[in-house]
Amino acid sequence: MAASLRPIVSLLLGVALLLAGTGLQITLLPLRGSAEGFSTLALGVIGSAYYVGFVTGCMTGPYVILRAGHIRAFTALVAIAAAAVLGYGLAPDPVAWAIFRGITGFSLAGFYLVIESWLNDRAGNDTRGLVMSAYVMVNLSAMAAGQMLVTIYPVDGYRSFILAGILTVLAIVPVAITRSAQPAPITIVSFRPWHLFEAAPVALVGSFMIGVALGAFWALGPVSVGADGFSVTEVAAFMSIAVVGGALAQWPAGRLSDRIDRRLVLLTMLSGAAVVSLVLFLLAPMGSLLVALGFLFGAFALPGYSLAAAHGYDKTANADMVPTAATLLLANGLGAIAGPLIAAALMERIGPRALFVFMAAAQALLAAYVFYRTRVQPSLAAPEKTEFDFAMTAEVGAVVPTEELNPADEYVAVPEPYQPPEEEQREKAEEVGLVPEPEPEDEERR
Repeated sequence: MAASLRPIVSLLLGVALLLAGTGLQITLLPLRGSAEGFSTLALGVIGSAYYVGFVTGCMTGPYVILRAGHIRAFTALVAIAAAAVLGYGLAPDPVAWAIFRGITGFSLAGFYLVIESWLNDRAGNDTRGLVMSAYVMVNLSAMAAGQMLVTIYPVDGYRSFILAGILTVLAIVPVAITRSAQPAPITIVSFRPWHLFEAAPVALVGSFMIGVALGAFWALGPVSVGADGFSVTEVAAFMSIAVVGGALAQWPAGRLSDRIDRRLVLLTMLSGAAVVSLVLFLLAPMGSLLVALGFLFGAFALPGYSLAAAHGYDKTANADMVPTAATLLLANGLGAIAGPLIAAALMERIGPRALFVFMAAAQALLAAYVFYRTRVQPSLAAPEKTEFDFAMTAEVGAVVPTEELNPADEYVAVPEPYQPPEEEQREKAEEVGLVPEPEPEDEERR
């Protein structure tokens, strides 16, 4: 296993650095925004702006990479993301923050496209599943650890933004100095929502509604918990432990769904998440109980996307895996745009704890729809299912499949090697003496 992962250590290090900075922002921005006096609705708009940028990046990022090349596009996007982080401290204004958050989402979408295509290139057919699973685990671990970094400096200062900016910009270094060859072909995003809805409505509706609930949670969870008087450390622990719970529950939930109807497993997880959300609303728990409920919420809520995606892949032909993956990610992103806006409006009208009622309602509605679908459509037999793949069904890694990409596929584009302009090539050649200077008489003839 170590030998399989050794060639991608530098890439995984870059992922860990960038997503640690991203995790820090998830908890820091709502808390700092509240301290600055931003309204709950403004914080919801800021949270939605990230997903607007992310969805836009998923659709246009491949063309940016094809135009500039993997390394140049990656370096530019991560540098822009680092600048956006520093901008929060310079311009504590809701409109500016929404713009910066959208830029961050766009940049991270391009980051994922480069990293995931590169990981596919470095992995062989026999190690691709291991490599992509390691990537997803590093992703989740870095996000959880990054959220705890908010406890190092006071929220109302500027040093946390500097720390997040440092982590983000350092992510360029391991990737820029790696000796790996040109990354693999990238996937051109194609969306087929109606096709997927006809084949697997639970997958499409589930991806959207899970985005609604979790988009609101990531954008406004720190605000809702912090409004009860909890310390920054307790808020960070709650958000981080939710990620840990989700990461630990992904695999057993997925393997169970291989043996029984995936929709029944999804129904159970959604019901559990709705119940935990209601408990969080009713009890306003403190201390270790808050952390325990955060873990349970993550364990029930976070595997939902993976289960919905796996159900969609069960109903998808191999040739259509890429457009199915792209459609699922788009549906999830659109849901995550809407969720914070609706939840923020409810929180302003009812109070900060309305977030948990909103999440409970969103998950209960989806659970009711999933139950209805189990009554009207029979489940697939086990041999007809695709085996649950943790990497393929994660929200990261969702557009780049864990099998070898075929450059002949209409959804795969082969990047051309970067060629400097002729003038630049000639100047470099002259510097090393490969192109002789024109003779004086030649100049006179001209």
